[in-house]
Amino acid sequence: MKSVETPQSPPTPETLESLTPRQIVEELDRYVVGQRNAKRMVAIALRTRWRMQRLPEHLQNDIIPKNIIMIGPTGVGKTEISRRLAKLSGAPFLKVEASKFTEVGYVGRDVESLIRDLTELSVNIVKAEHHEQVQEKAKSFGEDRLLDLMLPPPTAKPTPEPQPDIGNGQESDSPTNSYMQTREKLRAQLRAGKLDDRNVEIETKEKSIPIGVISNVGMEEIESNLREALGGLFPAKKNKRTMKIDDALKALIQEEAQKLIDMDEVFRLAVHKVEQTGIVFLDEIDKIAGKERSSGPDISREGVQRDLLPIVEGCAVNTKYGIVRTDHILFIAAGAFHVAKPSDLIPELQGRFPIRVELEALSKDDFVRILTEPNNALITQYRALIGAEGVDLQFTDDAVKEIAEIAVLVNERSENIGARRLFTILELLLDEVSFDAPELTDKTVPINADYVRDRLKDIVKDEDLSRYIL
Repeated sequence: MKSVETPQSPPTPETLESLTPRQIVEELDRYVVGQRNAKRMVAIALRTRWRMQRLPEHLQNDIIPKNIIMIGPTGVGKTEISRRLAKLSGAPFLKVEASKFTEVGYVGRDVESLIRDLTELSVNIVKAEHHEQVQEKAKSFGEDRLLDLMLPPPTAKPTPEPQPDIGNGQESDSPTNSYMQTREKLRAQLRAGKLDDRNVEIETKEKSIPIGVISNVGMEEIESNLREALGGLFPAKKNKRTMKIDDALKALIQEEAQKLIDMDEVFRLAVHKVEQTGIVFLDEIDKIAGKERSSGPDISREGVQRDLLPIVEGCAVNTKYGIVRTDHILFIAAGAFHVAKPSDLIPELQGRFPIRVELEALSKDDFVRILTEPNNALITQYRALIGAEGVDLQFTDDAVKEIAEIAVLVNERSENIGARRLFTILELLLDEVSFDAPELTDKTVPINADYVRDRLKDIVKDEDLSRYIL
């Protein structure tokens, strides 16, 4: 089988504004096979955000995101489409299962916690961006601190009386000049990596807060806020550690970068990023749909829907980084809806998801494409993994088709888990090669249709066995 040519790297978020919906779909095609309608819908939603941000402020406030419900069996690409869309746009992205909010005896986690988690992710994104901006300056400061440890500056001495000029045109070789020359030589060796194996003792600061862990469900936010509030009341504990110079330099650069970052500005930008570009993926939305029962673990289904409603409609959520408004956060819900239907959701919640798109079950041709075409194609992954042992797996075209056909067959006989079936089949198919790879003398292993049928014949024949193994 011919190797798939790797496409050019995807665009960065800075160039996203130049992408049309058609180009966004093309970018999603790099990683997700098929599902054209779903890709079109999310591409339009992303472009609508770009359009909205260029409108006058009074119009922006009146335009709400067109939230989406994806309907389709597991393993057909619902989560992957949303995740790749967020990565493409550089937006904070949170995936959460709706069933987390429906636990026996307790209404799951606080629904507002998903906005707090999304804000935390946004802070990490913005902080990483700022960290990159101050990296050069932090590196310089970190080098200076490390050189001070390796070659302490000379102690100050009384200034000697100025000597008369003897007229030779040469400056006296003062201790300061000698020290600076030695320091620069040491800096050059440090940058060249010649000192990496040496050890140095550095001083690190650690905040010690005498508070135990609060283990009650739903108390994570209280504990985090309490630790942060008490952090300033206790002095930082200084620890001395002996480290390799290479590791010590990284630690010092990290510490200096932290000092250079304006965290108030980071928090402000992070909150703005969540409000304007945040994406929440609500998986298993069908698990909270359906008629209420008189008793049992599903009693909180409608309650969870009503708790989610203000978040999706738009409200203000208090986080430790400030108030976050959810009016323009894009919500993408997904579910198989085998038992329940989207119409089983409460009418108010249905109205907040005006766009519904049904994803198609995967065919044999889709499986062949999933195995070979995307940037992260499964066969490419397995060839790279086994290739780490120096073994070259050579998949023929008929082998790929045979794997796809078996995947379709097993999905029909048992639960249809979509493309995830390919993982189980490939693991069983390559079990022997993976185990023996370090001892193989022949470093080229051909995988053809006969090999596939021989390795998987028992599973294909025995329907009951395939139900448990695959």
